[in-house]
Amino acid sequence: MTFLISLFILVMQFLWRYVDDLVGKGLEISILVELIFYASLMVVPMALPLAILLASLMSFGNLGENYELTALKSAGISLPRIMSPLIIFLVFVCFGAFKFSNNILPVANLKLYSLLWSVRQASPEFDIKEKIFYNGLTDFIIKIDKKSQTDDMLYGIMIYDHRNKLAKNSNVTIADSGKLQFSDDKTSLKLTLWDGVTYDEKADQKKRTIRSKDKQQFRIDNFKKQIALIPMQGMDFQRHDEGLFKNHNRMKNLEQLSHDSDSLQTERDIHIQRLKPRVEQNYFVLNKTHNRKLRRELEDDPDIDSALIKAFKPRAIESYGIADIDSVFESFDAGTKVMVLENALRRARDTKSQIDEGMVNVDKVDYQLVRHKIEWHRKFTLSFACFIFFFIGAPLGAIIRKGGLGMPVVISIIFFIVYYIIDTFGLKVSKEGVWPPHIGMWLSSFVLFPIGVFLTYKAATDSAILNADAYIIFFQKLFARLKKRIKGNK
Repeated sequence: MTFLISLFILVMQFLWRYVDDLVGKGLEISILVELIFYASLMVVPMALPLAILLASLMSFGNLGENYELTALKSAGISLPRIMSPLIIFLVFVCFGAFKFSNNILPVANLKLYSLLWSVRQASPEFDIKEKIFYNGLTDFIIKIDKKSQTDDMLYGIMIYDHRNKLAKNSNVTIADSGKLQFSDDKTSLKLTLWDGVTYDEKADQKKRTIRSKDKQQFRIDNFKKQIALIPMQGMDFQRHDEGLFKNHNRMKNLEQLSHDSDSLQTERDIHIQRLKPRVEQNYFVLNKTHNRKLRRELEDDPDIDSALIKAFKPRAIESYGIADIDSVFESFDAGTKVMVLENALRRARDTKSQIDEGMVNVDKVDYQLVRHKIEWHRKFTLSFACFIFFFIGAPLGAIIRKGGLGMPVVISIIFFIVYYIIDTFGLKVSKEGVWPPHIGMWLSSFVLFPIGVFLTYKAATDSAILNADAYIIFFQKLFARLKKRIKGNK
């Protein structure tokens, strides 16, 4: 029951998020049902841990509220022994959650996002408003003054034909009334007009303008009845190929993620190896050419940074056999020093530019590699989250001893919000490369696991950690001691 409630709430959140993409598309009921089904499968990783937390809280809260836990403990049965059948059941649930996350969820994501993309590409449903220009049709703009509420009749029709790209407003049709009808396949619009006139100003194809001083062709057609077929491109729903989305990391199982991660790591190493020769081949060459202008600049600004030269020392020693490059550099005159420094600076800037260009490919690979690793760890965090939430909910229910949908729902929401915030934070810092993916994805588990151990220990030892009466008695005793001390000091 709690799983269905959690699933329903999360599916409603999904529909609320994508309501703008679904409304007004004229989608069939079967398409919407299919979309909701795949959305339900997608939110299972969030609904299942929340359902386990809420169910365990309600179950053990009811047992505690009805003094059944007290009766079991008085019979010599400890809380861990009471929880042991559910722990065995939870092991099967965690195993099933892993199988679902690895085998079913990638297929559901593929179906959902490909279907959602197809829905987004569909044009809005044909709907003309009164006294508003409607541009939902390709190459046509329609405006009406009034439309009938009982049938498809339209009144005061004005149609702009923009099929002539040289002069978009050169063809205008005005009719007293008309009627709209759709073809069976929704690929064209049948428009029947009565009592109208068409103004057609022909543009010269050579001059490509109608605003010329030369004479242009102008035609007026009066009609009693006219029938036109207007093509409606993109109005019908079309499914896109699912193969376009298969390379996304969320559409892969554990084996595919591992294989693709190794391939991406190999590709990254290849890009890094290609960058090394660019760094090694850029070394400065000792130049003995004198330059008066550069010498004067050196004399005016003696604080020229020589760190760039030191960066190329190993290469210079290897190429020229120079043991002490600083002493050789100091033996040059001012003009030669400037030439050497400028040569080193130029080569350093060239190297930096080449490395920046090469790092673009490395960053692209890192982007995909990090997301593959994140998705790989996500396969396991779902199962472990179910395990943690049980060891938070069961002992917490035994401690608070409140069943039903009141207090357990409030506590479940609080813990789930904490888990969701920590998980979102870990996911964000992992995507940005601040933390390694294995730390970011397991951060919420690292934080909540000690809480589950602590609550289990407190429940097993019959601690009154969440008993309000115990805190009231504690503070009453504390205030009583403070009053005695104050009286004794007086």
